[in-house]
Amino acid sequence: MAKSIAIIGDSESIKGFGAVGMDLFICDEPMASPQLLKQLTEEDFYAIIYMTEEIFAACAKEREKFIERPTPAMIPLPGVRGNTGLGQKRLSSFVEQAVGSDILFKS
Repeated sequence: MAKSIAIIGDSESIKGFGAVGMDLFICDEPMASPQLLKQLTEEDFYAIIYMTEEIFAACAKEREKFIERPTPAMIPLPGVRGNTGLGQKRLSSFVEQAVGSDILFKS
């Protein structure tokens, strides 16, 4: 069975993603997002779960359970409130871990 793609975030940040076939999960209150993420991951239906950076940060403890698993991939995206740099920092750490140096975002 093919897996789907979900996105979690405030309504203003994610409403356009429905047009490209993503399953939208509106969560205007970041403190409610860990429970929502738990529900989405119980059935192993999603291969990728995008989240606004604010939601991604609020779900840190819940995301820990999936670090060693290949799916779902959990990817932060900037929301309408702006870019916090969380996604860039995360990508930078992955690159540094893989090649031994941050070759993408050197300051």
